[in-house]
Amino acid sequence: MNQLQLFLPCAAGVEDYLAPEVLRITGLPPGCITKQRGGVAVRTSLAQAMLLNLHSRLAQRVLVLLSYTEYRGEQDLYRAASEVAWERWFTPRESIKVEITAQHSPLTSLNFAALKIKDAVCDRFRAVAHGVRPDVNTQWPDVRIYAHLTTDTCSLYIDTSGEPLFKRGWREDKGDAPLKETLAAAMLAASGWFDGDADLLPLYDPCCGSGTIVIEAAQMACNIAAGSRRRFAFEKYVPFQKQVWDSIKKEALDAEVVRSPEQKPIIFGSDVAHRMVDFAQRNAARAGVADVIEFRGGDALQRLPPIDVSTTGGGVMVLNPPYGERIDVGGVAKGAPRDAGSFEDEPNVPRFGARELPHTEGAGEFFNQLASHWKKNYSGWTAWVLTPDLKLPGKMRLKESRRVPMWNGPIECRLFRFDMVAGKMGSDHRDVKSASDHRDVKSGSDHREQSDRVL
Repeated sequence: MNQLQLFLPCAAGVEDYLAPEVLRITGLPPGCITKQRGGVAVRTSLAQAMLLNLHSRLAQRVLVLLSYTEYRGEQDLYRAASEVAWERWFTPRESIKVEITAQHSPLTSLNFAALKIKDAVCDRFRAVAHGVRPDVNTQWPDVRIYAHLTTDTCSLYIDTSGEPLFKRGWREDKGDAPLKETLAAAMLAASGWFDGDADLLPLYDPCCGSGTIVIEAAQMACNIAAGSRRRFAFEKYVPFQKQVWDSIKKEALDAEVVRSPEQKPIIFGSDVAHRMVDFAQRNAARAGVADVIEFRGGDALQRLPPIDVSTTGGGVMVLNPPYGERIDVGGVAKGAPRDAGSFEDEPNVPRFGARELPHTEGAGEFFNQLASHWKKNYSGWTAWVLTPDLKLPGKMRLKESRRVPMWNGPIECRLFRFDMVAGKMGSDHRDVKSASDHRDVKSGSDHREQSDRVL
């Protein structure tokens, strides 16, 4: 188990941020990792796989590649799975689930292909464990086996994570469409807000919902491991060494930064729905950062900056503004009542969600008003806005200084950067492309293909 080929899948568009994260966590030289479509491959040990599960904020899972073969039909998949020494990883007492993805596979039924792989695993255990085979559990399996098919190759993986890594273990209260923690971390990575060697600028999410972005930021600032509040699949595997895992966890705990009571918060979140603010506060407490973030209720179109940035050299807003279906948490449309306290009690008042909002004329008005509010009150701030609407800068009458392709699940989005100066939008030429350059940081078509690869 000293030399394993790992694959860490991530959302399309995040590979460039995941690769340096893997290097930072493992301490490996750059030559040990390879950026691939939809993830990063790295050759390392099981102990490093544990470390990546504990610390990675961007990976969806940590998979171990156990087989890579050519195939032409389902029987070839059966043969490939039969040749894997599954008994080295788990016993028949553990339940299993086989999941399969494909890219241009000639097979007519992926369900039948998954069934053949499951049969091969069970038949191998019957042969080596005196007729005993593992049970199948599609809901809460102990072991997840992944197969990825291309036109003529099959890759078989065993998952060391269990539940996907965006499930940090602290979110119990959430709204209708919460942002995944891994995507929130990707937004923060793209913004460049966190640099372990630099003083942090104030950070604010004016549409915080249940607090995902600011909680991720606070844990990063306090050096709290992303997976410190959860369990992992590898803890049930045969090679698992508890003493090694305990040492890894202790080292992570000792490295946490304890905030002094005298320190004022530099991370802020607000939402027009006081229910969501309560959710965010409870989630922050479970994440161990309740005293690091200041939460308040308030309309995004009214809320003034939570801190004076004239002495800090600027501030950063990171937000996932309204789009889609949910319309109950974010800001009010033109002509709607401006009292956030009474706003919650008015069922017929138009509302704009901090997580999702339909593409309507009212939505355009909301974003136009939000931009005006920022230009008037947020001089010195940089705003990073995630949206699937490529025309958002035009709706806000702002010129973006950077756009980063990202995927929110199946939705292709852009993370726009807007640099605010008094009365207008400016750009910081030290850190961004020319404002007249509207090309994506990466090819959008390339990332459309990547969506098929995420396991």
